[in-house]
Amino acid sequence: MADGANGPDGQVGFVRRIGLFQATAINMSQMCGIGPFVTIPLMVAAFGGPQAVIGFLAGAVLALSDGLVWAELGAAMPGAGGSYVYLRQAFQYRTGKLMPFLFVWTMMLYFPLALSTGVIGFIQYLGYLWPGMTQTQGDLTGLVLIAGVVALLWGRVENMARITAVMWCVMILAVLLVIVAAYANFSPDRAFTYPAHSFDLASQHFWIGFAAGLTIGIYDYGGYNTTAYMGAEIKNPGRNLPRSIIWSILGIMVIYLLLQVGTLGVIDWRDMLDPGNVASSSVASAVLEKTWGKGAANAVTVLILITALASVFTGMLGASRIPYNAAREKVFFRPFGTLHPRHRFPVLGLLSMGALGCVGFLIGRHTDLATLIQLLLAVMVLVQALGQIAAVTVLRRRQPGLRRPYRMWLYPLPSLIALAGWLVIYGYADRNSPGRHPIEWSLAWVGAGCVAFVVWARFERIWPFGPREIREEFLEGEGAAAPSPEPGGDPGPVEATPA
Repeated sequence: MADGANGPDGQVGFVRRIGLFQATAINMSQMCGIGPFVTIPLMVAAFGGPQAVIGFLAGAVLALSDGLVWAELGAAMPGAGGSYVYLRQAFQYRTGKLMPFLFVWTMMLYFPLALSTGVIGFIQYLGYLWPGMTQTQGDLTGLVLIAGVVALLWGRVENMARITAVMWCVMILAVLLVIVAAYANFSPDRAFTYPAHSFDLASQHFWIGFAAGLTIGIYDYGGYNTTAYMGAEIKNPGRNLPRSIIWSILGIMVIYLLLQVGTLGVIDWRDMLDPGNVASSSVASAVLEKTWGKGAANAVTVLILITALASVFTGMLGASRIPYNAAREKVFFRPFGTLHPRHRFPVLGLLSMGALGCVGFLIGRHTDLATLIQLLLAVMVLVQALGQIAAVTVLRRRQPGLRRPYRMWLYPLPSLIALAGWLVIYGYADRNSPGRHPIEWSLAWVGAGCVAFVVWARFERIWPFGPREIREEFLEGEGAAAPSPEPGGDPGPVEATPA
């Protein structure tokens, strides 16, 4: 929404105040966060040796390919809500509001659980500084952390951007210190001595490990799309959104490779698989302790904790915008469509993400982190990842006149690469989480969403119980969706088509 535009209840909407540097910082803070510091041992376990670097490379290829999908969609439709906007525009012609409804339905589960993994990582590294921490103490600390993040976000977005930029600098400092420490005591033999049959491409074991590694890798790169959810708050989005996505992916790719290889050159990969070894839970702290001593390890661990906080902070900042935009379009509960009268942020969206994040954190604390990642991605793949890949092609055909400041390079090749990667992750999810059934749970959740949509559509008297509302507002100019003139009112100019 343009600066000073009115919302559905006459209130002023989002303001474009976030520039390219701050947008890139938001993405990179969410991408890096605590992820690589807790998943390096998981990646090593997936591949069974230091060849685990393959997982980060594969994750980078998938992230960049999928990032180009986000870049084209985000530049063309820079509204608050990201995927919600893209799916609404692409699939309204056949299925009305089903796809955006399912997206909000799945993301209200996915995002809080994803954020909870950052809090779990925070508690994991806090255990290095607090060796005697009990399970209950860790649980209570995590809940207090989530409440603190909600309190920090209770303010104006330009303040959030400044805070995020500071946290991004802390994140970069923490990562650089770990990398410098690693290469100060680097052993090429330790980093590049692989077990027998490590690269046996004819082995089913390799491909199961590859799928698990790809899942962990794309989880670590997750966050390159954060600013797309804040499209209504980005300055010059046609230029800055694609650049913030692509630059953040390339920057994090370099950082991850240096970090992964450096860590493997200091810590024996077998130590990362030993639950009794500190390297299995706090591998970065182990690197610092072995290289520079306990004091340096403690100091950098504090920086890592701040980095974890930054990832949770930026993730909740972006996620809270999703139900807000959906409510404005009458695809979610209407109270979610209200902004704070003074600070202009979605009140109920922020509070709900915080509450569900607490639930997800407590669940995650008593489950396996790798399994939790599998569950998260399985839920997300079905609606968001596959839906957006289809949306790029659908919109090029349905809305050829849509202004596209950025067009995907080598179209449709990146879409096809992203499609293959997501299908590998989803197809191997059950094998990499035996007994947990992430595929079945994801299908059940989406199925429940379809039932919920039918009930919701009946109540709202929309398709399939009323006419489809075709709204091509982005063909009419830059900005967010045309708002309703009043809560629950007419959504604006629409083309009614038979159900």
